[in-house]
Amino acid sequence: MKKTVLLLVASMSLSLFAQKKDKVLITIDGKATKVSEFKRVYEKNLDAIDSKEAKDLNNNLDLFINYKLKVKEAYALQLDTLPSYKREMQTYKNQLSAPYLQDTTFIDKMVKDAYFRTKNEIKAKHILVRFPKNALPTDISAAHKKIKAIRERIVKGEDFEKVAVETSEDPSAKGDEKSGRKGNKGNLGYFTAFSMVYPFENAAYTTKVGEVSEPFKTQYGYHIVKVDDVRPSKGEVEAAHILIRDTTKVGENKINSIYTKLVNKESFEDLAKQYSEDPGSANAKGYLGKFDERRMVKPFAEAVFKIENVNDFTKPFKTQFGWHIAKLIKKHPVKSFDKLKKDLKSKIKRSPRNQLSNKAVVNKLKEKYKIVENKEAKKILDRKNIRSIPVDSLQTTLFSINAKNVKQEDFIKYIRNRRHKSVYVLYDDFFDSEILEYYKEDLINTEPEYANTLTEYQDGLLLFELMQQKIWNKSSKDSLGLKKFYKDNITKYKSKELKSIKGEVMNDYQGFLEKNWIADLRKKSTIKVNKKQLKKLTNLYK
Repeated sequence: MKKTVLLLVASMSLSLFAQKKDKVLITIDGKATKVSEFKRVYEKNLDAIDSKEAKDLNNNLDLFINYKLKVKEAYALQLDTLPSYKREMQTYKNQLSAPYLQDTTFIDKMVKDAYFRTKNEIKAKHILVRFPKNALPTDISAAHKKIKAIRERIVKGEDFEKVAVETSEDPSAKGDEKSGRKGNKGNLGYFTAFSMVYPFENAAYTTKVGEVSEPFKTQYGYHIVKVDDVRPSKGEVEAAHILIRDTTKVGENKINSIYTKLVNKESFEDLAKQYSEDPGSANAKGYLGKFDERRMVKPFAEAVFKIENVNDFTKPFKTQFGWHIAKLIKKHPVKSFDKLKKDLKSKIKRSPRNQLSNKAVVNKLKEKYKIVENKEAKKILDRKNIRSIPVDSLQTTLFSINAKNVKQEDFIKYIRNRRHKSVYVLYDDFFDSEILEYYKEDLINTEPEYANTLTEYQDGLLLFELMQQKIWNKSSKDSLGLKKFYKDNITKYKSKELKSIKGEVMNDYQGFLEKNWIADLRKKSTIKVNKKQLKKLTNLYK
């Protein structure tokens, strides 16, 4: 009952104070702390406190003032400038801000899309026009013009596969005459979610069966894709096999004799261990694990996925590796959305497509912020020696985000060790990263929960370092002070030897040092408590 009342009081107090202007509760050396800050700290721990004394408002206010005095002292000693503190805070800020950099609505849509694309596989073919690794805008424009012309040929009636062999810059389309490898004419077979880079997957699944997509860009170049079929996914299976590598008549006779043994009820597992020439699975009684249709060569996958009943096995069949007999061990159909949702979300967050969520956030921020680009300053992108331009001549503002100016120098620093992309692509990356960085730094002004959590962690780090310097190190190194404290309090310890109770004495000595230190901090500070607001709080929590 008591806990219920406290919870009601806490929720009532939040609504009551929200209706009124936040007043000052305490002032320390001219710096004001509002009622809401103390209430947040006090109410946060109410449920965890059992004793009446510990819940006493005045006791908690004294502790809060001590806490504020310590934080003030930490800043006075410039502990916030320590490199270790700065590193720790930067790491924590990155962790704390991460959820704010995700567009949850966008991610939810991606999860639903990923489920549909897991449950339904798509058959498609494509044509690729590449552009150079460090492509200039003219290179990208030329590639786009070329792929558009290729698409126009197909739309006007030319055969996609014929055009793919003639024009596609994907080597697999043409094949290789020297090695005897046949070209796939752009055919990719069936695939599902996460099988292709996201822009390709997205283009394929948003193009209707029988139609050709508009040109789209991936890291490889420009593509067009034609969708041939969409069908329910076959899921995954667990299977085992027996392999005889000899593809001649001798090998065929051997696999047929094994098949006869299986028909006569001999153990598949024993025969696999005895005869299979697949070193990876023979010792595991032929077991191949769990796989989907795309993990195996086409003839093998087709044979396995045609098996209807668990524990049934195929007749002997041949692949490029030799003669096989396969056995179905278990079927794994695609799970329900509710069962796959968590895994799909995790998979998205671990994959490059998670950056699309960041991009969605950036696009919203671009509409929200006042962003001005300096076209004249941006002309440095056209200079061949861009990375070696003297810093003195890079002080012009490249673009501004609200009141923040980003200079040319900042961009050059960003690209100096980044040579895997063209300067123009890097500029877009830099532009977006600066918008996100501005947003992250501004979270302390726009998100109260973030600001409070960050401040608590920040103060906690400073207080740890401060206590280390002022109390803990002193108590462990000041052996004379410890002995004097022990002698002054000998009756408390019932004349026990210091050696036997050193831990207890040191703990008490730390409390003694802290008490005196706090008293000194209070003496040199001017502390004012707004008695009117304190009285209101006292009445509220009764």
